[in-house]
Amino acid sequence: MNGLDVGWFTERPVGELRPGDHAWLAYATREEREHVIGDFVHDGLRNTEEKVVYVADSPPERLPGVRRLDDVTLRDRVRRRQLRVLSRAQTCLDRAGRFDPSRMVDVLAHEVDAAFDQEFRAVRVTTDFSWLLTAPGGGLTRMLSCEHLVAEAVSPSTTTMAICQVRRGARPPDELAALRDTHEVLVEANPEFDDGVLKIVRTFDPPGLRVEGELDAARHAAFSDRLARVSKGRLRTHLDLSRLRFVDLGGLSLLTRHACDLPGGSVLVLDELPPEVEDVIEMVGWHRLPGLVRGRPREA
Repeated sequence: MNGLDVGWFTERPVGELRPGDHAWLAYATREEREHVIGDFVHDGLRNTEEKVVYVADSPPERLPGVRRLDDVTLRDRVRRRQLRVLSRAQTCLDRAGRFDPSRMVDVLAHEVDAAFDQEFRAVRVTTDFSWLLTAPGGGLTRMLSCEHLVAEAVSPSTTTMAICQVRRGARPPDELAALRDTHEVLVEANPEFDDGVLKIVRTFDPPGLRVEGELDAARHAAFSDRLARVSKGRLRTHLDLSRLRFVDLGGLSLLTRHACDLPGGSVLVLDELPPEVEDVIEMVGWHRLPGLVRGRPREA
């Protein structure tokens, strides 16, 4: 999901996070962060019984999810202390400006405790740790220490859920994997469509869609609509078909029509094609479908 091998972790759409979840998001682009963290924050602020704590050195109106609120609503959420934007200096830096993981956990615990007196029933916590990986007094070791402390605080909780954010390019993949391993939940964008048979999820690196389940005639319109939206203005749109179990001939025809209608130079890249789908395309001939391109091969 995040360009890292997924092992025993639970993959969960952001809309399905629940208290006790200590989740991980290694985002590739601002668009991905806006989708995932934006929904996490906005869902909390939309529910007047939940509190959102965001550790950031940015004003509230510039944060993902908060930008969706009008000025009146934003002022109300801040006044009611439903939205708490805490700076790094307030939260996790000592007097010398060095990162102090214990202080961060103590400050967040105080905000969670205060939520009960403020009549909130759940607390959402998030911050972007990318800066810490290169900051004085930071680095991988300090962040690992912080993640373990956060996990100890959040995982047993019946009221708190947290997403730890890191920009994927901030550190080498092996270091990101070590950080990811301190979490049990890998969070991703909410599905664009999910009716229990077909599931369509936005992907961001590369940009496109992941298609899961069965694509049959009853779902052609939903798939065509999402594909048209995500490919608009892009030269290359990727379809991750690794979890596609079935596609009918009409679905294949839909793909070819979409590819043919793309502006000149634009292509639809098919990643991890199921063998039966690839066999049909081979029969027709890739050269006859110039808008379709074979992408990443299917894993054995």
